[in-house]
Amino acid sequence: MRNASFRADILCLVTALIWGLAFVAQRVGMDSMGPLAFNGVRFALGAAVLAPLAVRSLRYPPPAPFLAGGEPGFPWLSGLVAGTVLFSGATLQQIGLTYTTAGKAGFITGLYVVLVPMLGLFFGQRPARGDMIGAVAAAVGLYFLSVTASFTLAPGDGLELVGAFFWAGHVLVIGWLSPRTRALPLAVAQYAVCSILSLIGAVLFEDISLAGMRGALWPLLYGGLMSVGLAYTLQVVAQRDAKPTHAAILLSFESVFAALGGVVILSESLGARGILGCCLMFSGVLVSQLWPKKRPA
Repeated sequence: MRNASFRADILCLVTALIWGLAFVAQRVGMDSMGPLAFNGVRFALGAAVLAPLAVRSLRYPPPAPFLAGGEPGFPWLSGLVAGTVLFSGATLQQIGLTYTTAGKAGFITGLYVVLVPMLGLFFGQRPARGDMIGAVAAAVGLYFLSVTASFTLAPGDGLELVGAFFWAGHVLVIGWLSPRTRALPLAVAQYAVCSILSLIGAVLFEDISLAGMRGALWPLLYGGLMSVGLAYTLQVVAQRDAKPTHAAILLSFESVFAALGGVVILSESLGARGILGCCLMFSGVLVSQLWPKKRPA
C-alpha cells in the first residue's frame, strides 16, 4: 500500500509537470495560430486519445455510487454542459496568454483552487477558515503579480482572472456530474464540445491555414496528446491510490512548473514584485488545501 501511495504521488507530480509546461506550449503555439483554432485542434486531439478508453468503459456497469437521474449511457447532455463551461475557461486562458507570460497565467489560473470554496457560498456552503485565509493571501499575491502602478489589472492577467472563475465553475460542475455519469465518456464529450465551439469561433473570427497548423505542430501535439489526453489519464490512475491532501498539493505545483518553464524555455522574467506575488498566491493555495477541515456532523 505504501508503494502504491508513493507511485501515485509521483504520477500526480508528473501530471502537474505536464500541465505546467502546457502553458509554455500554448503560448508558443499562438505564434502560428489563433487562440480559438489552437484550442479547437488540441481538444480534438485529446478527445481522440481518450475515445477508445471511453468506449471500452461503456461495456461495464456505471461505477458506484451512481445517483438516480444520471446518464448511465454516453453523457450527451452532461458533456454539453461541462464542455460549454470548459470552452469559456479555455478560451479566456488562451486569449489571455497572448498578452501575458506563461508563468503569470499559470499562477492566476491556479486561483481556481481557492475560488471553488468561495463560489460554494452561492450553494449554501460555508468556506472553512483555511479557505478564507488562503483567499486573502492569494488576493494579495495577485495584487503584487498583476496590478500595475496605476492600480489597473494588466489586460492578459484580467482575462486569466475571469477565466479562473470559469475553471472553478468547471470543478463544481464536474463535482455535481461525476456521481451521475461515467468519468471517461464525460471527459471525451466535454472535450469534443469544447473543440467544436472553439473551431466554430475560429472559422468566424480567425484565419485558419495548414501552414499555421504545421508551424504549431509540436505545441498542438503536446497540448492535445500530453496535456489533455495523457495527463488526464494519469490523474485518474494516480488518484485511485493517492491521499487527497497529497494529490491536491502535488497537482497545485502546476503553477510552479508553468513559471519555471516560462523562465527556462521562453526567457520570461517576473521580477522581485512578481516573485513575491507568486509566493503569496501559492501559499494561499497550500493553506486552502492543508488547513484542517471540520468533519460534518
